[in-house]
Amino acid sequence: MERRPCAPELLKFHMTDESPTPIIVGTRGSELALFQANATETALKTAFPDRTILRTVIKTTGDRRTDVSLSEVAKSEGTFDKGVFIKEIEEALDEGTIDIAVHSLKDLPTTLNPRFALAAVLERAPVRDILVMKAPGGLAALPQGARIGTGSVRRAKQIEWLRPDVSVADLRGNVPTRLRKLADEQTYDAILLAEAGLLRLGYLSDQESEEEIIGIPGLFATRLAEAEFFPAAGQGAIGLEIRADDAASRVYAESIGHQPSWLRITAEREFLRLLDGGCHTPVGVYSSIADREISLKALVFPDAGGPPKSGAATGTDPITLALELFNSLS
Repeated sequence: MERRPCAPELLKFHMTDESPTPIIVGTRGSELALFQANATETALKTAFPDRTILRTVIKTTGDRRTDVSLSEVAKSEGTFDKGVFIKEIEEALDEGTIDIAVHSLKDLPTTLNPRFALAAVLERAPVRDILVMKAPGGLAALPQGARIGTGSVRRAKQIEWLRPDVSVADLRGNVPTRLRKLADEQTYDAILLAEAGLLRLGYLSDQESEEEIIGIPGLFATRLAEAEFFPAAGQGAIGLEIRADDAASRVYAESIGHQPSWLRITAEREFLRLLDGGCHTPVGVYSSIADREISLKALVFPDAGGPPKSGAATGTDPITLALELFNSLS
C-alpha cells in the first residue's frame, strides 16, 4: 500500500521524539466503526512498533438517538445532520483525551473547525451503493410503489429520480440493525447501504455480480454502478482527524495515509465546499485515478426540486479540478 510521505520537518520531529506516551485512537462503538479503528491501529503498530496504541470508544449523540431521523436529531442539537456522529469525538480531541479520531469520512463536515484537521485517509474501499432486496433483480425489479429505506438524502433523491414510482422511508441504525429490519419486518421492500461497510463486516464477498447477503438468507445485494448512482463525497474512506496543532499526531496519521485515495477525496471534498454543501446536501460525486490523473464527475439535486445538474472534469491537481467540475455543472 502506498503511503503518504511526511514533510521533512515532521519526520525530524518524529525521529527525535523519545516520549513513551501512547497514541490514543478515538472511535464510535458500532461494529463498523470498530473495524475501522482496528484497521487504523494495525497500520499504526506496523509503522510505529515502538509505540503503544490505545483505543477509546465514544458514544455520540447519533448513537444514542436512533428513535428519530438524523435531521430531527441534528435540529435539536443545533448541528448538521451527521454532525451528531462526531460532536463528542471532537470534544475528546479538543480535551486531549484522544490523539487521532477515526471516522467514516463521509460523516465529516466539508469544512472543519480550525482547531481540527483531516490529516490522512487509509486506502479507500469500493465506493458504490448497494441495493439490498428480498429477491434478486436489482433496481429494475422493484415493484411499483415499493418502499425503500435509507437515512441519506442523497440516496433518496437519486432513487426518486431513477424510480419516481417508489417511495422512500427513513431508516436508522447500524448496518446489522438495518439488514435485520429488512429481513424481519414488512416496513421496507429494499434498503440502500454502502458497499464498503458490507464488505468490511463480511456481509459481501469480493465478487462483482449480484449475490446473497452472507449470513442472512433471503436478502440479495445489487451493486449500483458509481457512474449511474453517484456515491457521497468521501464514501468508502476512513478519515483520520487530529488537533490542527498536534505535530506528533500528524506524523502518525500521514505515515499510514494512502496518497491516491487522498488526492481523490481532496477533489471530492473541495467540490462539495464550493457548492457550500454539507452531509445533508443531495450531492453525488464520483472519482477515479490513473497515473495521478483524476477523473471527477458529479450529480447535484437543486434545493427547489427538478432534474439534477451534472458535470465532469479531468486533471492532476485536486483543488483546480474541483473548481473545473463546479464550473462545468449544467
